Amino acid sequence: MPSLTTIADEALIALDTISDRTARLLSPSIRLGVTGLSRAGKTVFISALVHNLVHGGRLPLFEAQASGRIAKAYLEHQPDDAVPRFQYEDHIADLVERRIWPESTRAISELRLTVEYESASAWGRMFSRGKLSLDIVDYPGEWLLDLPLLGKDFATFSREALEMAQLPARQEIARSWLALAREIDPDGDADEMLARRLFETFTAYLKACKEDGRALSTLPPGRFLMPGDLEGSPALTFAPLAPNDDRKARTGSMRAMMERRYEAYKTHVIKPFFREHIARLDRQIVLIDVMQAINAGADAVADLENALTEILSCFRPGGASLLTGLISRRIDRILIAATKADQIHHESHDRLQAIVRRLAERAISRASFSGAEVDVVAMAAVRATREGTVSRGRQSLPVIIGTPLAGETIGEDVFDGETETAVFPGDLPESPAALFRKDKQPPEIRFVRFRPPRLERTAEGVTLSLPHIRLDRALQFLLGDRLQ
Repeated sequence: MPSLTTIADEALIALDTISDRTARLLSPSIRLGVTGLSRAGKTVFISALVHNLVHGGRLPLFEAQASGRIAKAYLEHQPDDAVPRFQYEDHIADLVERRIWPESTRAISELRLTVEYESASAWGRMFSRGKLSLDIVDYPGEWLLDLPLLGKDFATFSREALEMAQLPARQEIARSWLALAREIDPDGDADEMLARRLFETFTAYLKACKEDGRALSTLPPGRFLMPGDLEGSPALTFAPLAPNDDRKARTGSMRAMMERRYEAYKTHVIKPFFREHIARLDRQIVLIDVMQAINAGADAVADLENALTEILSCFRPGGASLLTGLISRRIDRILIAATKADQIHHESHDRLQAIVRRLAERAISRASFSGAEVDVVAMAAVRATREGTVSRGRQSLPVIIGTPLAGETIGEDVFDGETETAVFPGDLPESPAALFRKDKQPPEIRFVRFRPPRLERTAEGVTLSLPHIRLDRALQFLLGDRLQ
């Protein structure tokens, strides 16, 4: 893969790293990137992580918490004043008081959580209580899909986009955009209104790819779907054009305008995002909604694999080094998490985990080779269901029990958002390979969205923290070694 950075970019990254390392001498900290494609549960994950640490949640696999070594955890002012704050309090109010899922991540945000702990070693306890600040950086996974564009010129971007639009899963929804693109003479005079029409039809195609029934994931440029504060900017008003056999674009032509805007997008949007955020991360968790892709079929599963490979190829993985770490920061631990594990019975969790490992196989081997530790987990940052069994004749079926969101349907039943029900979710296949076979029907997984749960109370009237599935395992992998 072509390099994402130039010598000048690396010099700026080195200056940022030196500044961060100097600040850490007085205040130890770790930067955790949280990303995933839309509706994978990034906002819920961060909210549940903070809520469980601040409120002393049930985290038996998170050693520092389980052993009682964490004295307290609390929110502090974030160090980056130019980055919006992650609105933790609003999201917790949604989850706990209103029992609704918070709005999805649409832009970058940050939050600082400080943990005071006792060292696990007698030698460490002799000096002072440990203190670690966790800087959590939340950003849309769609923006990561832009990073490979740094190594591609406009002609390559156009060719790949046109080739992808010819795939069976995309042909029909790409029809309007392709028809308009074929009508345009790339070497004709630049036309602002025509450029806008082309951008709008191309963006509509990308949005159609993303709909639930298709659940496609490889959809660059990412800002076309989540523009943030750049909506309406000329840097976003471009689209792929037909190849020109490597001829140089005529000055003042449609192709010249599109090439210029594409390069401006790389320079003013993608590069600053990479340098200021991605290149500064120490640890990373990538959340993926595998169930949605499985429901959409083999094309969606294969596309998710491609998107995940593209995303992970953009990180800077590597083992920690005292010498090089002073000027170059690397991500030394990456966790790939399949979310919404509470929507299937625990008997299928191992299969879900195997599917995630299969999806990320190529990217995992690349990251592991560079010295980074990589793990996969099936989890639910907030568990919205509990498990049970129902009898059907002589057969007992494992079910999940919860309150479906208003408007959710099972067969002819439409739920009101208040009624609890038991759902048999179905079984995932034993072999992940079966999901990639187009000659096979996708497994029948009954995918129902549930409301967040009511928080439990103890006999003494104490309200417990948000329930979860394997959030503690995720915390142990991402933070455990830093709290020794």
